[in-house]
Amino acid sequence: MQLPATGRDQCIEPWGRLMVDVEFRVLSDRRDGLLLALGQLVIANGYTLLRQRMLNTAEGVVLTMVVRGTKDGLMPLEERLATHPLVLGFEAITPDSLHDSRVTATHVAVAAARIAPARGEVDPQRVEALLPQIAREYPDIFVRLLALESELPPAQRESTLRYIGHRVGHWVYRRDYALGSRLSLADAVRHIALPAMRQIVQADLHEDTFRIRNSPFVDRGEHGACCHFIRGMLGGLLAGPDGAETVDVVESQCRNTGAEACCFEIA
Repeated sequence: MQLPATGRDQCIEPWGRLMVDVEFRVLSDRRDGLLLALGQLVIANGYTLLRQRMLNTAEGVVLTMVVRGTKDGLMPLEERLATHPLVLGFEAITPDSLHDSRVTATHVAVAAARIAPARGEVDPQRVEALLPQIAREYPDIFVRLLALESELPPAQRESTLRYIGHRVGHWVYRRDYALGSRLSLADAVRHIALPAMRQIVQADLHEDTFRIRNSPFVDRGEHGACCHFIRGMLGGLLAGPDGAETVDVVESQCRNTGAEACCFEIA
């Protein structure tokens, strides 16, 4: 896609800073509030929003924004947009083609590293292709997830599945629970995480322990605790409205190691 003529030209401000027009394309699963949130982010980073358009597609809502600002502030703005909780996919197109579609993979990996800093890297292209399919098929998601798990190199399984789980959990939170009142962590576990997880697995609470009796990830050849997607999803459900709150989810027991149920401690 080519920018219009004004978007390809660079200019110098009177005080000598090089200005550039950039087109951002964002994929989201939420239309309401998307332009407001990302437009405020653009302005807060010292850029001007020149024009925008929003389209509904089979994959989700695509927001296109053409912005103008200093060239040296471009990379920080791209990272903040790409890692925003409302953003599922991101692309930046600059006049000089210094940042092509590869920026999508780069910044998805940055977001993944914040959520799932495990042994291996997240495969960003595979993740971004899978997430819209999961959203369409939810809650019947395990066929795709188990197929992905079997195809991933062992070093990438934990980080990738935790990252996908976090994204799915935060998506479910925004879809079903974002309009509710702010809850303490204990109440959020009981009134958000528990009913949300019961849509996909057999879940209950025993004192402060979250228990799942039928995790589909056990007995699949992996050693040790293996419910990485569930850990990530619990974290996403409990990470707050903007997805930025840090919630520590540890799988303390797993049926994969002989336990009666997979147990998760949340702090």
